[in-house]
Amino acid sequence: MVGLASLTGLFSADMAIDLGTANTLVYVKGRGVILSEPSVVAYHVKDGTKKVLAVGEDAKLMLGRTPGSIEAIRPMREGVIADFDVAEEMIKHFIRKVHKRSTFYKPKIIVCVPHGATPVEKRAIRQSVLSAGARKAGLIAEPIAAAIGAGMPITDPTGNMVVDIGGGTTEVAVLSLGDIVYARSVRVGGDRMDEAIISYLRRQQNLLVGEATAERIKTSIGTARMPDDGRGASMMVRGRDLLNGVPKETEITQAQVAEALAEPVQQICEAVMTALEVTPPDLAADIVDRGVMLTGGGA
Repeated sequence: MVGLASLTGLFSADMAIDLGTANTLVYVKGRGVILSEPSVVAYHVKDGTKKVLAVGEDAKLMLGRTPGSIEAIRPMREGVIADFDVAEEMIKHFIRKVHKRSTFYKPKIIVCVPHGATPVEKRAIRQSVLSAGARKAGLIAEPIAAAIGAGMPITDPTGNMVVDIGGGTTEVAVLSLGDIVYARSVRVGGDRMDEAIISYLRRQQNLLVGEATAERIKTSIGTARMPDDGRGASMMVRGRDLLNGVPKETEITQAQVAEALAEPVQQICEAVMTALEVTPPDLAADIVDRGVMLTGGGA
């Protein structure tokens, strides 16, 4: 893992990649975040060989809409690599896209990894980045990277809490003096929220919707709190009626979405409470005064 002291040197070298379950971000020093695309790859399988057809936004449009010979998948699951070969092709594509050339110089790359990733998972990420063409690959814990990006004074002798809600995992961490005092990675994130919405509509309205529709509901009217008026905003969604198998359109309200998301939100809240319970009293008092920094796509 990369320590805070050496982070600046790695950043100044070439680039940093947040290889997320839902989205991948690429940062280049002096230019900022110059790429943010879905972590999705579409490929054609022929004679046992995978040929990449699309990566990122173009591939995401194919999710759930491909014929039998084409697959669109997310090579990352719960913050770590699930398909090594496809992840390597995705990383290679994004590096080439950043450098606007088909052949690129070998950059130094630092990659964010979940705090709870196992040594095997970390080794797989590093090897995938090196195989994609990096000259050197370093890893940094997601909570530290998120806190630095949010401008939190983590080098001060005060308690700081960051809750990074990603696509596959939520990282809850307490930081002080440039290091992690406590961290916990729970495998609950935006994907689990999408699944909760799909399950709710199936159970309550006999409506089957896809992942793309569930994500649109979440990002449009998603809320963790019940609206004051008991209903909130609403939107129309389309899916398949499970009773007769025909297309159906129905309305869903913010109150219903809050009910659907109650379980994954509760799991995140429990992780935060656990962190506060085990944090030293003085640092916990700092967090009460300073508040909690929410970050990530699910925040």
